[in-house]
Amino acid sequence: MRRRGFFSKGFFFIILLVLIGGGIYYILNSKKFERNPPVIEAPVKIISNMKKPLKIKIKDDSGIKKVRILITDGHRILVKDKKDFNGKKDIDLVIDYPVLKIAQNGEKIILAIEVQDISLWNYLRGNKKFSKTHIIVDKKKPELYPIVNSYKIVRGGSAVVVFKAFDENLKDVYIKTNFNKKFIPTPFYKKGYYISLLAWPIDKKNFKAKLVAVDKAGNKNRYVVDLFRKNKKYRVSKIKLKESFLKGKITDLAEDISNEVASLPLDKRFKYINETLRKENETKISNVTQSTTNSKIDDVKINRFYPLKNAAAVASFGDHRFYFYNDKEISSSYHLGLDLASTSAADIISSNDGEVVFAEYNGIYGNNLIIKHILGLYSLYGHCSTIFVQKGDRVKAGDVVAKTGKTGLALGDHLHFGIIIQGIEVRPDEWIDKDWIRKNIINVVNRAKDIINKRVR
Repeated sequence: MRRRGFFSKGFFFIILLVLIGGGIYYILNSKKFERNPPVIEAPVKIISNMKKPLKIKIKDDSGIKKVRILITDGHRILVKDKKDFNGKKDIDLVIDYPVLKIAQNGEKIILAIEVQDISLWNYLRGNKKFSKTHIIVDKKKPELYPIVNSYKIVRGGSAVVVFKAFDENLKDVYIKTNFNKKFIPTPFYKKGYYISLLAWPIDKKNFKAKLVAVDKAGNKNRYVVDLFRKNKKYRVSKIKLKESFLKGKITDLAEDISNEVASLPLDKRFKYINETLRKENETKISNVTQSTTNSKIDDVKINRFYPLKNAAAVASFGDHRFYFYNDKEISSSYHLGLDLASTSAADIISSNDGEVVFAEYNGIYGNNLIIKHILGLYSLYGHCSTIFVQKGDRVKAGDVVAKTGKTGLALGDHLHFGIIIQGIEVRPDEWIDKDWIRKNIINVVNRAKDIINKRVR
């Protein structure tokens, strides 16, 4: 009897251990007893003008039970609130209390958040997470105004502007145009001052530019750049295409692309080269010419561009060309450069210091070289027979960088010379004119420095 009782007690004990072990295993592995605390994606410090609600992401594996919110200025409790979420696993907590909208500029506020989940862990009390965010209230717009700029800008041409933009919490400075182009300025001369070249694309009927400064709190200031705008007229050409040209140069370019393009009818073959391929080539050029100087510059020195000695202009910038085949208009395009010709395989010279950012074959431009100078200013050289430099090389004013040729969409040996400002092709005529550079760029910069010197003592 004793032995039977002993085994009965032992069996009961084993069952009890199994039940306890099973319970522990259940608790440790059940989602209801999940042990991970909630995640609060809240910054430690932010600067805000309090115009827009603050949005804070909260996540939890088991689900969010409640959120407690406390906002204080260090002296008073401004907000004390509790929100229930009934087990939602992912929420965007919106902090948008009226008392925050009337907070004073420069005021420092503390936002404390406590999140509790629906887990049964921690003696059925769940997991908790706490975060604290320091908010600096900034309702002041950045200081922004022009110092001086070029008197005018011509359609297809360039200008320069020097301005001041200052804020202790400055985030972004740029010039925005009516065609949604953002020109990025370069820090200039003294702290808080900036300089930028501007460009009016030839295919845009009007030009307007605003200086824009934005701080980290979201305050934004704008100022219109006061430029006299001249809507210059450019040449319009009607060109009859010869079959020999279509079967020769155009077919060669088409075969380089694909058999499918090469097998198109002559008119469609030309249209593809003149429009589709041209757009691809110009997009590539635009992409590599977007950036500008990041570090502060103290002065602007630009020599006139004189890439080809004793050259004659054989085609002008801005020529709007309409092409006809069998008396039918089949395509059109703008000529975005100045064609210069002298002797065969003539030396191409870099007129200014710079960095090579592109040196490869580029469709209609043939062997194509692009050099980056200052202030987002680039010079382009197309149809080269030979290029002597490669991407990443530094060049000096006076260096021979390539030789003229007839690669790409060129019938005779010549140089297609272009000037680009932050991705926009502009009139080379201005930049090969020493007087234009002096009056419209150098004198403006010198005047700006004089004004800044009088203000900053």
